[in-house]
Amino acid sequence: MVNVVLDTVIKGGQVVTTDGVQKLDIGVKDGRIVVLGPHGALDSARQIIDASGKYILPGLVDPENHLGTQRPLKDSLSSETRAAAAGGVTTWGLMQASPKLRKTYIDEPRPDDIVPFSQVMPEFIDLVESQSFVDMFLTGFITTDEQALDIPKVAQEFGVTSFKYYLHMMQGPRTFSVWPGRQKGGWLGFDDGTIYLGMEKAAEIGPPGLICIHPENYEIVRIFEDRLKRAGRTDMAAWDERSPHFCEAGHVRTYAYYAGITGCRLYIVHTTTKEAIDEILKARADGVQVYSQTGHHYLTLSHDVWKINVPLRSEQTMAQLWEALRAGHIDCIGTDHVDWGMSREQMDKGNVWETSSGFPSRVEAYLPVMLTEGFHKGRISLEKLVQVCSENPARIFGLYPKKGAVAVGSDADFVVVDLNRTMKVSRNMIYSSAGWSIWEGKELKGWPVMTILRGHIIMEWPDGAPRAKIPVEKPFGRYLPRKAGHQLYPI
Repeated sequence: MVNVVLDTVIKGGQVVTTDGVQKLDIGVKDGRIVVLGPHGALDSARQIIDASGKYILPGLVDPENHLGTQRPLKDSLSSETRAAAAGGVTTWGLMQASPKLRKTYIDEPRPDDIVPFSQVMPEFIDLVESQSFVDMFLTGFITTDEQALDIPKVAQEFGVTSFKYYLHMMQGPRTFSVWPGRQKGGWLGFDDGTIYLGMEKAAEIGPPGLICIHPENYEIVRIFEDRLKRAGRTDMAAWDERSPHFCEAGHVRTYAYYAGITGCRLYIVHTTTKEAIDEILKARADGVQVYSQTGHHYLTLSHDVWKINVPLRSEQTMAQLWEALRAGHIDCIGTDHVDWGMSREQMDKGNVWETSSGFPSRVEAYLPVMLTEGFHKGRISLEKLVQVCSENPARIFGLYPKKGAVAVGSDADFVVVDLNRTMKVSRNMIYSSAGWSIWEGKELKGWPVMTILRGHIIMEWPDGAPRAKIPVEKPFGRYLPRKAGHQLYPI
């Protein structure tokens, strides 16, 4: 079927795409898929991988992590991209502020440190390509007019085409008492003018230009937090009540309206409520290009488990999110993985107001959680899982079909899954620096047993082994520039 010597053949597996499940062998050359054929059609290559009895998915494309906030990015990349590989992620989107992308760690950035992204990209690219075990792209946090005006330059020169606004951080230092640790992110305050400028510039560069927002209205949240504290509430569920659903939905309504005026594409990073979904659907009906992301944690963990921003919600709301995911109203799953480097004992103070926000190691249980709670419980099909965990993120962020596809010409990125493997999550599985998982003790069915990046095995998990193995001596992850003006990545 092919006239070249193949580097790798993956044979005997069931290949899952959004079009269905097929019995296919996959031929790989120079890091790309060069041929697909029926079982038995490809029998010669330098390396043969037998995937009999397993399912082969496109490598997961996770659009959101926050490496480098609490630890130097170099260290964070080293530990957390191993965790990503262990979880089946091959393409990872870092959302971060410009000072955190430097080789020299800045713990609490000052105003002079908040520079345009074009000034720090060479350092960031060097860090990724020397330390990362997976491929990475960047979504830059915008907090100044100067950064917003820099969008066309950083898009053309470095392929950064997605940008994020933390709407709950608009008040800058005023929010630090409500969100302790936020001063480490360089949140010094901005206004709607900065957002409007960014939207204009993102529209100007054309697809895949994208503005992402974290919708959570601090000005109202602080009122509810004060009331809850005065009422003596210290339980985890109070964190949900302090951030009512309308605080999320109101931001979606407002900034979808501005997106319509400017013509920019808008991405809702944390969709956690039916009210927000209703606003997204209204905006879409008005012709606004609005995309929606939720997280596996929002689908499976109720508000009494931990505190994060946007909050975990009730079980009733979780059921509504599954329904929206199944209906196509939610486009993507993102792990929102954080690298705090702190143990559970260091983070959990037994009081919601004192406990650290954001639990670590979200990426490692990502796929098993989605398989267990989604596929095995009949909430979504394997095809839908591939759509929201691989194909849609790649499409929306301008990486498809290079990423997120099993097709000739695409990068040879795969996660091989054993749908029947059942294991309990334990600390000895964890690669993330914190060393613990919120899903500890939970039995999950369906695990990644091999992760392949551009034809190279970067994770394998043999039967009976307590932990995934990372059989790569040296990281070879690449920085992924997008192509301004091209929604589909040219391959």
